[in-house]
Amino acid sequence: MTVTTTRLTQAAAVATAVAGTIFVLVQINHPPTVLASATTTDWFVRNAAKTVMAVLALVGFTGIYLRQRAKVGVLGLAGYLLLGMGYFMLFGTEFVATIVVPTAAPSAPGYIGDVIAAAFGGKPVGDIGPFMTVFALTAVGYAGGGLLFGIATFRAGILSKSAAALLAVGNVATLSLAVLPSSFNRPMAVPTGIALIGLGVSLWRDQARQQTAAVTTTAAMPQPAAAVR
Repeated sequence: MTVTTTRLTQAAAVATAVAGTIFVLVQINHPPTVLASATTTDWFVRNAAKTVMAVLALVGFTGIYLRQRAKVGVLGLAGYLLLGMGYFMLFGTEFVATIVVPTAAPSAPGYIGDVIAAAFGGKPVGDIGPFMTVFALTAVGYAGGGLLFGIATFRAGILSKSAAALLAVGNVATLSLAVLPSSFNRPMAVPTGIALIGLGVSLWRDQARQQTAAVTTTAAMPQPAAAVR
């Protein structure tokens, strides 16, 4: 199989759509984000899925940015870098939640409980080191990057405008979780997941249109006289 720009972009489209699907599915019947959940199989499976989701989303955002880089300008680049930072930090925290938290919870329940509380907007009782900074940077990248990248994608007009707008609004809306009850945590993540699915499907269709246009153009080109027998 020849690796072409089209195939790489299609792979990014699939990665984006799968990331969005995972992000929606893991919200369904999510266990309480408390210490007691940290050692369960459900916790491990969901956080492992979120870790994969973060990697796939990074691949997808890269493909989306490269497809529209000529039209999104500095705003799109800033949004891509900021959003990429947010998802990279998200990957790190989800990896820790998957591997470290279940292992350390039995021996350091106070510390792990504080980390879990801080991750979801609560106030830790003790010192959790740099985790507060990590969570803050993740929030800035996720919300701010989503806003800028969504606006840039909307303005570029290459991919679905409704999905781009939903990404911008959905990501920024998560900042309201700081004052909303914890029951809003899961529903507030769904719009972003749907936006990712929409952007992935739109990117795939865009590549299909480009391929069709290329074939049509080639077929319409006049053949050299020597080729006509």
